[in-house]
Amino acid sequence: MNPVILELIWRGTVETVVMTLASGLISLVFGLPLGLLLVVTAKGGLAENLWFNRILGAVVNGFRSVPFIILLVALIPLTRLIVGTALGTTAAIVPLSIAATPYFARIAEVSLREVPRGLVEAVEAMGASRWQIVREVLVPEALPGLIAGFTVTLITLTGASAMAGAIGAGGLGDLAIRYGYQRFETTVMIIVVAVLILLVSVIQLAGDRIARAIETR
Repeated sequence: MNPVILELIWRGTVETVVMTLASGLISLVFGLPLGLLLVVTAKGGLAENLWFNRILGAVVNGFRSVPFIILLVALIPLTRLIVGTALGTTAAIVPLSIAATPYFARIAEVSLREVPRGLVEAVEAMGASRWQIVREVLVPEALPGLIAGFTVTLITLTGASAMAGAIGAGGLGDLAIRYGYQRFETTVMIIVVAVLILLVSVIQLAGDRIARAIETR
């Protein structure tokens, strides 16, 4: 294959990994607190506040319900405001992060709800504060599920980053559209799909091993 194409595939792979990891980290930083808020403010939660919970839940659901390609276009003004451009890898991180944060928040909420209520009540009866319960009970007990959910989020972001290539975000998606589709380079398309499958497999394998190691420690 043409060395130039191979260089483009390598560069696209690096850009896809950067977009996925950066937006995944941002979704973890903001999504986990959102998930915690949804759990602790729910009925019977540590800081029950049904109105706040319903409003927050509606906002999270609202962002989750918007198809990513529409969100990608709708956030172009915000992306320009934050990074100064709507094109390129850095620009794509903004909509990817905004799309992934509520997604991971709901996954985190499900994992946190699986922590036995009796365990939380026992620690609460011992005089632990709400923050201590969250830090010492909820998050540690839900950690395997949180890691598994974060793994799913990263895999979803890998696919979304390829979709972002449709508007010039770079990465493997942009390469597949410009060379594989528009120039009818079937070989390029096949290689891009193979690299994406490999990336997803590596992420899933790593996530499964980390979650299993924490669960059995």
